[in-house]
Amino acid sequence: MPDFATLIRDAWPVLLAYVVGATPFGFLAGKLRGIDIRQHGSGNIGATNVLRTLGKPVGITVLALDVLKGLLPVLLAKSVSDSSIIHIASAMAAILGHNYTFWLGFKGGKGIATTAGAILPIMPYALIAAVTGFLIVLKASRYVSLGSIAAAIIIPVTIVVESLIRGSWDWYILGFALFVCLLAIWKHRANIQRLCRGEENRTGKKPGTPGTNAV
Repeated sequence: MPDFATLIRDAWPVLLAYVVGATPFGFLAGKLRGIDIRQHGSGNIGATNVLRTLGKPVGITVLALDVLKGLLPVLLAKSVSDSSIIHIASAMAAILGHNYTFWLGFKGGKGIATTAGAILPIMPYALIAAVTGFLIVLKASRYVSLGSIAAAIIIPVTIVVESLIRGSWDWYILGFALFVCLLAIWKHRANIQRLCRGEENRTGKKPGTPGTNAV
C-alpha cells in the first residue's frame, strides 16, 4: 500500500476527474438549442432525456461525451499512478461530478453513462455483465430505469463471483462496486417509487403520453 505522502502527491487526478465529470454536456446541449433541458421531459440532464427532447444525434453525442468524461480521467489516473486507490478515487470523483455538478448547484444526472465509462478500465467484466443485464431488462420491460437498476446490482454481484472464482478478494474493488450500485439506486429512488405504484413511464412512446420513458 502506498504511503500517505505518495497518495497526496498523486491525488491531483482525483480533483481533475471531478471537474471533468462535472461538465454538464446534456445541459450545454440544451443551451445550444435555446432551452433548459431541466425544464423538459423528465428534467434530467442525462443522455436519455436529451435524446427524447432534442433527438437522436444530440442524444447519442451527449451519451458518448458522458461516457468519455468517466473513462478519460480514470485512464489518466492509471497512466500517472500505480495506486489502485487513486484509480478508484478518480472513478468515484468523475461519477460524483456528473451526479452533483458544481455548475448546476450540485444537482446533476443519474450517472449511468459516466459510471460505465469510469468502471471500464477497473472492472471490465462487471461492465460487460451490467450492460448485458441492462439490455435484457430493457427489452423485456421497456423501463430504462429498471434496466439501470438491474445493471447497478449486477456490478457488485459480478465482482463477488469473480472473487470466488479467483479465490482472492480485492476489498477496494468490492467497495467501489458497492458504492456504484448504491449510488445508482439512490439516484433512481423516484423511479423506484413510480415503479412500485405502477406509474413509471416506458420507452417507445411519445413524451407526455402514458408509457413514455422518464429517467
